[in-house]
Amino acid sequence: MSAFPKSYNPFDDDDDADDEGSRDARDQPDGPADRQLSLRQEVLRRAEAAATSTNRSLSLMYESEKIGVATSEELVRQRGVLERTEKMVDTMDQDLKTSQRHINSIKSMFGGFVNYFKSKPAETRPEQNGVQAAQPNSRLKEAITTSKEQESKYQASHPNLRKLDDSVDAIPAGASAAVSCDLYPKNQHLRAYHQKIDNNLGELSVGLGRLKDIALGMQTELEEQDDILDRLTTKVDKLDVNIKSTEKQVRQL
Repeated sequence: MSAFPKSYNPFDDDDDADDEGSRDARDQPDGPADRQLSLRQEVLRRAEAAATSTNRSLSLMYESEKIGVATSEELVRQRGVLERTEKMVDTMDQDLKTSQRHINSIKSMFGGFVNYFKSKPAETRPEQNGVQAAQPNSRLKEAITTSKEQESKYQASHPNLRKLDDSVDAIPAGASAAVSCDLYPKNQHLRAYHQKIDNNLGELSVGLGRLKDIALGMQTELEEQDDILDRLTTKVDKLDVNIKSTEKQVRQL
């Protein structure tokens, strides 16, 4: 009795073996040419990824610089508030001195006689018309001015308003564009990617230098404002003592 069913066809095994052999042949590369093409495509893919990464880093750097400028301008505004407050405290102190002179003249005839011949202290009143804008330290001022010149690039690097041309054929102009073309690959697309990466890295280097200047300027500004706060604290404490003393003298009249 046969070990195979009646519907079994022994020639089907030969067909299956032929199909498996043809699939294996298709899966394997034809030769060195295909391997070289695959390597070229991989190199281009990695170069494109590197260019995209530097574009993204450049955009983040511009956004960070924009935030740094906004923070610096807020520090300048805060400096103006501190300076105006200090002037107000000085004015109040001057008014207290004038009040003290009047109290002395009221308390005794001799005090009034002395005050009559005593020279009046020079009064310094704040200007009523126009408020003078606060001026930051020179380092921060220069850093803000330099960074504001890059305002167009802020817009260009914004994700929704991107103007930077990310195409392969477009090569942004920059300091590194002057590098000899002999240093780049002969492949046109790969050369464009490499030049774009070099230009982006050059702009990143310059931009990080601007960020450093902003940070150093902000540090100097904060140190100067700390000095203003120390002076203001001393003046306010002194003013508080003078106010209490004057109030006590007025009650004794």
